[in-house]
Amino acid sequence: MIQNIIFDFGDVFINLDKPAILKTMTEKFGSFELSPEMLYMNDAYEMGKMTSAEFVQFYQNQFPDGQTSDFLTAWNSILLDIPDHRLKFLEELAKSNRYNIFLLSNTNEIHINYVIETYTPEKFARFKNCFKTFYLSYEMGKRKPNADIFEQVLQEQNLIPDETLFIDDTAEHIATAASLGIHTWNLTPGKDDVTQLFDQPFPFKQHL
Repeated sequence: MIQNIIFDFGDVFINLDKPAILKTMTEKFGSFELSPEMLYMNDAYEMGKMTSAEFVQFYQNQFPDGQTSDFLTAWNSILLDIPDHRLKFLEELAKSNRYNIFLLSNTNEIHINYVIETYTPEKFARFKNCFKTFYLSYEMGKRKPNADIFEQVLQEQNLIPDETLFIDDTAEHIATAASLGIHTWNLTPGKDDVTQLFDQPFPFKQHL
């Protein structure tokens, strides 16, 4: 029986515009591609291996003619909105006390602060308070799809994989969770909505 549900954040609750960062950087600085060093630094920042100031400084060194505000605008352009119907669904799920619910997100300090500011601290608090624990990669020093981030959640919360459902929009993350015996739903943005959870023809639907 499913007793625990672990939710991703991006494109599960908050809508994302994933091409927006490259698009915005290209508009500001001309032709732009993420180099291997940039990809490494992005992942390191998501794991809390550097401060926000150090991360911004790295990009300012790559684009010395740019202002801090230029980079922050581009970096945050990926983040859109959290639709009210998803917040309502989450609050009703939490209120039902049928499941232990957790958030497990690859994210970073700049993005979280931006979400709090734009979504409003009050609404963000409503969102966060629905979860038993709020797991953020930059606070954990780990990131999906690495198995250790899932293992930490399972161990800290004493979760049994066969009693746990993980919902994420990224197939690579889903594959790792499934390899650990966790039930999964690879949600497809634009096609699926997290509010349709209990309408899905999962092989484990009888357990929900």
